[in-house]
Amino acid sequence: MILDLFNLKGKNALVTGSRTGLGAGMAIGLAEAGAKVMVQDRRAEGLDEVCAAICRAGSKAVRSQGDVSDPQVCEELVERTVQELGSIDILINNAGIIRRTPAADYSEQDWSDVIETNLHSVFRLSQLAGRRMLAQGRGKIINIASLLAFQGGILVPAYAAAKGAVAQLTKALANEWASKGVNVNAIAPGYMATNNTAALRADEARSRQILERIPAARWGTPQDVAGAAVFLASAASDYLHGHILVVDGGWLAR
Repeated sequence: MILDLFNLKGKNALVTGSRTGLGAGMAIGLAEAGAKVMVQDRRAEGLDEVCAAICRAGSKAVRSQGDVSDPQVCEELVERTVQELGSIDILINNAGIIRRTPAADYSEQDWSDVIETNLHSVFRLSQLAGRRMLAQGRGKIINIASLLAFQGGILVPAYAAAKGAVAQLTKALANEWASKGVNVNAIAPGYMATNNTAALRADEARSRQILERIPAARWGTPQDVAGAAVFLASAASDYLHGHILVVDGGWLAR
């Protein structure tokens, strides 16, 4: 049956940056499809609530707090996922930060912080989890890119640079690992109703301009991205490699 291909029962996942927003939505979505999930974030607030939602879905959740910009945290996170859940079959690199400043005034520290969290940690975790997946002959890595992998954005040079690089890293890893049973793909979310866009949505004029550009005429939700994540984590996407799946309500089609 086709629906069986989307079943994640018996799979174990690590979702970074999953205490709120898109990360939480994807973590819960994976659990609803049957996966056990390691829930992770820099901050503790919200982690217990996501774990509780996963348990209500009938699956197992383990929580971990730490900053993935620290290489040691990345190593410990992958190791703990394997120890607590039994394996790492799915990795979603969702953790990220954004710093908004005109490019002429952008500080070295902001640049470094964004690149470290949004790009370097994606490579580190993909490499660490990828080694495990290559050894077991299977695995799914899902990187969270952005519309700014395709567009330049405004006031976010480091974020745009990092997300563009994440898209290319996704393709590079897919080229090496596709023949070895490991799928590496990415999701590029559009304008989503999360904490990161609260200021934009509160700005009546800017919010109207954004909605006028989106053919679907609404902001996206974590549930919109969760469905894409379940697809990319499941056997239904076994022949999909190096793809950047845009979930944007049609924004790029305009």
